[in-house]
Amino acid sequence: MTTAPIIAIDHVSKLYQSNGGTVNALHDVSLSIAPGEFISLIGPSGCGKSTLMRLIGDLEQPSSGAIQVKSKPPHRARLDRDYGIVFQAPVLYDWRTVRKNVELPLEVMGRGAPERHERADAMLRLVGLHEFGDAYPWQLSGGMQQRVSIARALSFSPSILLMDEPFGALDEITRERMQAELLLIWGGADTDTTVIFVTHSIPEAVFLSDRVVVMSPRPGRIENVVTIDLPRPRDIVTRESPRFFELVTEVRESLRES
Repeated sequence: MTTAPIIAIDHVSKLYQSNGGTVNALHDVSLSIAPGEFISLIGPSGCGKSTLMRLIGDLEQPSSGAIQVKSKPPHRARLDRDYGIVFQAPVLYDWRTVRKNVELPLEVMGRGAPERHERADAMLRLVGLHEFGDAYPWQLSGGMQQRVSIARALSFSPSILLMDEPFGALDEITRERMQAELLLIWGGADTDTTVIFVTHSIPEAVFLSDRVVVMSPRPGRIENVVTIDLPRPRDIVTRESPRFFELVTEVRESLRES
């Protein structure tokens, strides 16, 4: 029995109007994503990776084509709080403690204080920051702030986690550590969370993903979808394996051909 896709993208295009005319950001994109998959979108700057993620998350609307999320329009999925979103900048409130930042979505949803506290503490334990609950964001490193952002995004158990270059501003060593931590968090979350991850880094996409979606220069199209058959859990040994380098090469060659 085939599992229905959690996200179905059907011949989607996106046009923007500018002073110079019409910009074709995405053209005829179709993709099905299964529940629990980790999908990376990769391609050159301006290829529409972030635009596609924003269309999935109902942050923008397609010019043509259709998107279904859990068999409903993205707007309904957003109202049903099916999404958690993590951007490149953590976007935390400096005047709220770490715990209060994680609680914020639950507060907006009207959850009671005991439930908010319990859930925030559970999420902070999940991301390894339980002892920093009473600290403020400005007291944390960039990597720690991004872990708080991930904890907040997971606080209400979303079905789908949208991540737009969340590690792009970090140094290489911190970035690799955060990639490994993200996989531990994803594997430890109490829901079968589907992840859509936008990145410019080929090794990052290969290390994290079940599939890497390679996009062409504008107008963005899906040039290739590379299945990543590396076993999980993944660690430093994964990065040093011959198959890892083969897959990095395959994705890189797909980008060159796009």
